[in-house]
Amino acid sequence: MKIIVFGATGGVGQQIVKQALKKGIKVPAFVRTPSKIALVDEALEIIQGDAFNKEEVAAAIAGHDAVVSCLGSSQGMKKSTELEEMTKNIVNGMQSHHVKRIVYTASAGINKEIPGISGKIVMKLLKNALTDHRHAVDYIEAHGLNFTIARPMSLTNDIFTGTYRESKAFVPEKASRISRADVAHFILSKIYPHSIF
Repeated sequence: MKIIVFGATGGVGQQIVKQALKKGIKVPAFVRTPSKIALVDEALEIIQGDAFNKEEVAAAIAGHDAVVSCLGSSQGMKKSTELEEMTKNIVNGMQSHHVKRIVYTASAGINKEIPGISGKIVMKLLKNALTDHRHAVDYIEAHGLNFTIARPMSLTNDIFTGTYRESKAFVPEKASRISRADVAHFILSKIYPHSIF
């Protein structure tokens, strides 16, 4: 299974590349600014490009079996369609090259699933980012792909544990945060056999 990672300069993206390389798996990293990747590894393959450029995205996807997206928006809390736009380029590029498998990193809250008053406050604060993620996910779901949508809670830089809980519909009880390393492990485990990750 050959995968390509979009958003590999971010915290989760770098962890995906790092963990894959540690297992001897070459994972090309599609990045706009290669200097932002802190990893030093002879096996690291970097594809420089812009996720807003549909031709560059499609060309990068060619020859791969699956796509991982850890893209983020540069707009922070502001209203934006950046994630939706970049995801459309990825999905269209996948269809051009008959690639069906994608794991997309969104955020808890895109389904209004964070419970309690604190959950409502968080979802209100993150409304614009969650809306952009939701539209990106809607586009993925509308195009007949084999998809997994990761919806992590608050991300930390804590160490990798390999111990975390999963839920398709709801936030696991008493869950409030998860390390980027564990999210990366979850993503890789959805693509590769559990005997590897």
